[in-house]
Amino acid sequence: MRRKVKIVEGQQAVATVRSGDQSQLATAVRYLLEELATRAEGNTVEVRVPPFGAVQCIEGPRHTRGTPPNVIEMSPETWFALAVGDLGWDAAVAAGSIHASGTRAEIKGHLPLV
Repeated sequence: MRRKVKIVEGQQAVATVRSGDQSQLATAVRYLLEELATRAEGNTVEVRVPPFGAVQCIEGPRHTRGTPPNVIEMSPETWFALAVGDLGWDAAVAAGSIHASGTRAEIKGHLPLV
């Protein structure tokens, strides 16, 4: 995957958001999505974090048209918390913060990313 957010810029954005400054949330979210796609390459699951981005990840059956069969969608705040380890997958699912459809719509084993 070709990165749109430079690694150093992404890491700085993550640190900024972790310090409580939300001004870099969009960059941090995009960077963390790219990091997931790099570490868990594939096209089986689509992770959507509107309005900032979406990536496909996890090896397995590939879709070529229309909506992917396995979709995970959440808010930017939920994604950030999951990706940095401040929130666990099971807790986010139990709270209704993650909307997932499809039999393979889970990325728990790939989190946290930092």
